[in-house]
Amino acid sequence: MANAPTKPTTPVKESSSASGAFATLTIPICIVVAICIFVFILGHPSHYKGGDPANEPNPGDLFGTVHKGGVIVPLIMSYLLMVIVFSIERFVVIGKASGTGNVDAFVRKIQSFLNAGNIDGANAECDKQKGSVANVIKSGLKKYREMEVDQTMDVDQKALAIQKDIEEATALEMPMLEQNLTIIATLVSIGTLTGLLGTVIGMIKAFGELASAGAPNQAALSNSISEALINTALGIGTSAISIVMYNVFTSKIDKLTYAIDETGFSIVQTFAASHKK
Repeated sequence: MANAPTKPTTPVKESSSASGAFATLTIPICIVVAICIFVFILGHPSHYKGGDPANEPNPGDLFGTVHKGGVIVPLIMSYLLMVIVFSIERFVVIGKASGTGNVDAFVRKIQSFLNAGNIDGANAECDKQKGSVANVIKSGLKKYREMEVDQTMDVDQKALAIQKDIEEATALEMPMLEQNLTIIATLVSIGTLTGLLGTVIGMIKAFGELASAGAPNQAALSNSISEALINTALGIGTSAISIVMYNVFTSKIDKLTYAIDETGFSIVQTFAASHKK
């Protein structure tokens, strides 16, 4: 029993390492891409009057307007790129963990096999489904078979051993699903804070123009206020997207966890009911 969780440990470690390497590469790449977009696309002379970035953006030109947000803009843009990339990565990973078919339908099939006492059929269904949920259930079914031939424990001890095996298998699978979610959760906060920083910088410039001797430069004052508002909008927008994606993924993970718990409970109850003397 002590050796039961050893087999899946290596794939989980490999998956965790791959996910960590993915995050390590993605973050600097997103920052570089955001800077390139800011400099070469948003800052292109065609977005400005007279083709000079020192002038005002062309009327209605969104790219030039965003570029006027200043040096904080590419940082917030890199956050947005990270949210997009990590969201795609989580969709792929959680999709694989769910398996090839609908999780709810899979759980119902397993329960019907268990009610009929068809453990082999349940195992075959796990092989067809694949994914983290199927892996955990298959581990529980394997322990189910082992407990059927074990003569050293009573029924309650055997049921407890099956439950413990399912819990151990779940503990090995769940970290893979939650990997990189902390990055998305962190972007929720720092997106808003960085936008606020850009706002403060813009307002400092605006008040500096107002405090200058003589009549303030209306164009410079307008640029400073625009910079503040652009950073505010980008920061809030990035945080809003991060919140939505984080909640989507936690909801999906909760659904998978519930499916595992529900099916695991059915396995334990079926064993206890069919082996009571």
